[in-house]
Amino acid sequence: MRRVIVDYKKLNKDILNLLVEKFPDGYEDRDIIAFKNQHNETIEAVEVRTEDTIYLVKISKRLADTMQSFDDDDDDDTTPDADIPEGVEGDGDEDDMD
Repeated sequence: MRRVIVDYKKLNKDILNLLVEKFPDGYEDRDIIAFKNQHNETIEAVEVRTEDTIYLVKISKRLADTMQSFDDDDDDDTTPDADIPEGVEGDGDEDDMD
């Protein structure tokens, strides 16, 4: 079985689906796997599996945000917030163009 380490920036729709299915309410401390990479840095990840691959998805605040946005998108059929460039947010004061 292959083991693949994936950063949230490189998540595809299939892996996001697996994450949201396995952790519908988010992941907890007990779900986190910690290990050292080749640079002796500690990496924290959550695991999801397919028939032939174990994905270790690196944990970050952005991962949680991406999972939430993806789950909301799945429910609403809208574009996920993860596709909005960082720093681009509405200020809530939309001007009417009429």
